[in-house]
Amino acid sequence: MSETTAHAQTQTVHAQAHTGQQHPIRLYLFVWGLLFVLSAFSYLVDYFGIQGYLRWTLILLFMMLKAGLIVAVFMHMAWERLALVYAILMPPVLVLVFVALMVSESQYTIVTRLAFFGAAP
Repeated sequence: MSETTAHAQTQTVHAQAHTGQQHPIRLYLFVWGLLFVLSAFSYLVDYFGIQGYLRWTLILLFMMLKAGLIVAVFMHMAWERLALVYAILMPPVLVLVFVALMVSESQYTIVTRLAFFGAAP
């Protein structure tokens, strides 16, 4: 008897896995609204004439928030297994870390060249 119920439960799990996940349309509309608001904030940064590092920080912040929402909801990363999320998201994060290290190294190199050679490159 327990084998029959275990087999029935296994079939139910497989049937649910093949039908896919259905998320409420309200979630997608809410995310579209958030994307619209974040885009509006990004345009307002230019409209108000913010300059310098604050401008680029705000634009990059809004861009990263929009990218995170798109990846999490529209690419269904919020509902995937953690191993799959790591396999997809970790390589770009590591590339960004390596780019940051290269920028840091380039600053050190230019400062060292200026200190020892004395002239601008």
